[in-house]
Amino acid sequence: MDRPGETTHFGFKDVPLGDKQTLVNDVFHSVASRYDLMNDLMSAGLHRVWKDIMINALDPPRSDRPFKLLDVAGGTGDISFRAAKAAGEGFHATVCDINSDMLAVGRERAAKRHLDTRVDFVEGNAEALAFADRSFDAYTIAFGIRNVPQIDKALREAYRVLKPGSRFLCLEFSTVEMPGLDKLYDLFSFKVIPPLGRMVTGDAESYQYLVESIRKFPKPNAFADMIRDAGFSRVSWQTLTGGIVALHSGWRL
Repeated sequence: MDRPGETTHFGFKDVPLGDKQTLVNDVFHSVASRYDLMNDLMSAGLHRVWKDIMINALDPPRSDRPFKLLDVAGGTGDISFRAAKAAGEGFHATVCDINSDMLAVGRERAAKRHLDTRVDFVEGNAEALAFADRSFDAYTIAFGIRNVPQIDKALREAYRVLKPGSRFLCLEFSTVEMPGLDKLYDLFSFKVIPPLGRMVTGDAESYQYLVESIRKFPKPNAFADMIRDAGFSRVSWQTLTGGIVALHSGWRL
């Protein structure tokens, strides 16, 4: 239960903890129909490379052995579709997202790819998953954990729903530490992305929030500690593209 007066970050603003989820929902309702196009424009297509690296780390079985993936905050289905393409016939993914508009886009994309029997879409909250204990073989979350109001709760839920021996993978924006790239990245983030969002989606404010939220997310070592605190073992991370993103890993043993 939220404590009265408790606050959290919404971009660079401090807001009541109970308000953040509503504000984040409004952001993704606004941009859902153009979300994937904006990902390509904002990253110059690099998000595809980062996601492929995540799928390589996931390494779903290419056989008919049953393998159940829970893809949280995966509304438009990108991670699940990539995993399904890499996996065998025993693979099934459940996309869980709190935003109905993102899920609607994902369902349409699944139907067009003839993946609607291998990927299903469920509306749900990362902090209180409506799934049984120890029911999934892997948990992925890509560019979504920083939008969760109470990250520690989401991590504990990830641990709860994973089977022993299963893996948690989180792809998230990180801290650029390469000299020169950090200044260029800040310039692009704050001066280019919001106007680009206005041009493509008619919404600059949502993308202003998204670039601010990246700067408020914990550094990789601090986030790794949070993953360990949730119960995961063999926690590690690798930075990609000069630290623009990091792929975090943990195992439920």
